Amino acid sequence: MRNFHAITKLWQWRAWWCLPLMLCLMASCSSTRHLQPDERLLNRVNLQLDAPKGVTPPSEHELRNYLRQRPNDRMFGVLPMRLYTYNLSGSNTANAGNRFLRRLGEAPVVYSPRLTMLSAQQLRQALINRGFLGATVEVDTLIKGQKMTVTYRMQTGVPHSVSAITSQVADTTIARIIAADSRNSLLNDGMLLDRSKIDAERTRLTDHLRNRGYYAFKRDYITFIADTTAESHDAALTMVVKNPTDSTVHTRYIVRNVYFQPEEGGELHGAEKPDTVDCGGFYIIGSNSYLSRTTLRDNDFITSGAPYNAQEFNRTFEGLGRLGIVKSVNIELRPIGNGLMDAIIHIKRNTLMGVDIELEGTNSEGDLGVGAGLTYRHRNVLRSSAQLTAKVRGSYESLSGDFEGLLNNRYTEGAADIALNFPRFFAPLVSDDYQRRMLCSSELSITGNYQERPEYTRIISGVAWRYKWNNRAGTNRRVWDFVDLSYVFLPHSTINFLDDVAQGNPLLRYSYENHMIMRTGYSFLFTNRKNIAPMPGQPTKRDPQRIYTLRGSVETAGNFLYALSKLLEQRKIDGAYKFFGTQYAQYVKGETDLAVKHTLTPRLALAWRAGGGIAVPYGNSQMVPFEKRFYSGGANSVRGWGVRTLGPGRYDSRNSVTDFINQCGDIRIDLNAELRAKLFWVLEGALFIDAGNVWTIRRYQNQPGGEFRFNSFYKELGWAYGAGMRLDFSYFIVRFDLGLKAYNPSFNQERWPLLHPKFSRDATLHFSIGYPF
Repeated sequence: MRNFHAITKLWQWRAWWCLPLMLCLMASCSSTRHLQPDERLLNRVNLQLDAPKGVTPPSEHELRNYLRQRPNDRMFGVLPMRLYTYNLSGSNTANAGNRFLRRLGEAPVVYSPRLTMLSAQQLRQALINRGFLGATVEVDTLIKGQKMTVTYRMQTGVPHSVSAITSQVADTTIARIIAADSRNSLLNDGMLLDRSKIDAERTRLTDHLRNRGYYAFKRDYITFIADTTAESHDAALTMVVKNPTDSTVHTRYIVRNVYFQPEEGGELHGAEKPDTVDCGGFYIIGSNSYLSRTTLRDNDFITSGAPYNAQEFNRTFEGLGRLGIVKSVNIELRPIGNGLMDAIIHIKRNTLMGVDIELEGTNSEGDLGVGAGLTYRHRNVLRSSAQLTAKVRGSYESLSGDFEGLLNNRYTEGAADIALNFPRFFAPLVSDDYQRRMLCSSELSITGNYQERPEYTRIISGVAWRYKWNNRAGTNRRVWDFVDLSYVFLPHSTINFLDDVAQGNPLLRYSYENHMIMRTGYSFLFTNRKNIAPMPGQPTKRDPQRIYTLRGSVETAGNFLYALSKLLEQRKIDGAYKFFGTQYAQYVKGETDLAVKHTLTPRLALAWRAGGGIAVPYGNSQMVPFEKRFYSGGANSVRGWGVRTLGPGRYDSRNSVTDFINQCGDIRIDLNAELRAKLFWVLEGALFIDAGNVWTIRRYQNQPGGEFRFNSFYKELGWAYGAGMRLDFSYFIVRFDLGLKAYNPSFNQERWPLLHPKFSRDATLHFSIGYPF
């Protein structure tokens, strides 16, 4: 009887997992219900590739891109949910419910012999393009009821290799430029006769020539001829570079003048100069430009009197495009004869100022509160495109109860942040020319936060100066926090407040005592994801099949103040040096995360993330400040736990309200993997597995079981699994994840929730914006 009740409880919390499966099984019985008697559902497509040893053929994922007909999409590669949804509709298309189900779903893919033959031709051509000139493709079909399985059997044969490379260039000047750059060629003797590499070499040479003045040079001027024989698998490759016509050579263009065309200016007609302002190196059409001459000069890399250079034009496009006051940039090139051209840079202005208002209300066990925020943006301070952002926030909540001996009967908070971002690299002892070429922004920020609680009043303030580098594609981002100073001040508190709330807990006490952090840090992000559209005239670049994102950061604090304390021969007070009577923190911290997304099919992807970090206190600190320590659990960590409820190590937490201050550490490990599938409409599904925890680098009395040990840390990883639903609205993603504990390393808690599940204890629902990694 006891076993029966256990099975019943297990079914109750796992029923929601089984319900979609039952629906899919029911729908699968009628997966061909909308087919005509002479039609067959394309159920499966198999690719079989046979290649000689030592030869790397195209991958199956690459070859599937050449199929002209594919089966219905399958959720997680197993269930054709969209087809099932479509099949739930009736045959009456006038019915609104049937039309809705058909829009959400996907019509059955009916097998087509014509498209199958076209797919076979495309597959063979793809193999030929990779150098397998003797490739063959055979098609086998298998019919089972009204379902069809198609198998493409591909034989690559022996590939053709390049035996020699020669060139025929009509223009002798072009020939000399290409010969001088031959060491950078993508082609070499012995390579496969791969058309993709040959096309890449055509593009590279075209860019190389366009960076040396040949503005009108086109990729079509370069052709490659492969000479093959039936008796041999060698191919002699000849590069032919044609002239624009049989009687002319390629023109090398020199930039005569550079004009900036703001919206307020006049028009430039032909070779005549309108009302222009000579700025020494470039002209401004009209006199009412909303950008200063210095700002335009700093972002203009086109040099008058120099040969045309496509890279310089791209850098100018990139530099002006990052200015907040600039909405769009268009660079027009006008040849004027005799190998001369003018560059006209059209700039469209963005909105100068903007204001955002936020309002919120709270109700915490009957105590009402209200909050408001105001954000002001100015995108063109001092006509330099410096962006000023000022934020003001305030909140108030009335409290009920006995406030005898306390300071007040409310929660009040006010905050102000001011940031000024300059679109250039400001640094002493650095030349103007170097600062201009850096394409870096400098930011000054000042923050302040005032908090009133019944037990205390606290003020948190900070000032920072940092540098930011971003390339236009967003694939390379770096931030250098040159100096970041924060100060926590407790002007008022109840009698014995620190002794009451932090008795025997140095971490909690340090969080409320006056303290200072003076840090410097560096962070970076590298990714191969393309985040923007290409510049005018350039081809669209697609994201690769495998997308990676590498993040990392390192920071250190207190070293300058520590050296100053030593220089001034200060004496330690309570075991630490103090600056203006306030102890400062000294530590070093580093962390890194690698996230990879593999696109398995157009509607299925596997994503994983591995990350970790370590923070070490030294010198003037016995522990890392609370706000700089790591925590585990939450929507972007181990999703079987709530935020800051896992760890450190085997630490036994029973009350998240009172124990949160102890659930942090100096070492972090996060491991995540999830299978993502597009369902229908904007819905996406996910199955995930998470693992991770945090540990302390030293043994602290108030965090028992939290110390990191090399011989046992892997046993203290928390494991979780679950499922998620996402709403992809293109500009942002709303995410719901239900995580369940699988293995819990904490003392005195159920070690294997996977085997002994309890929904109320082991499940955590997360709501968030964006993907977890």
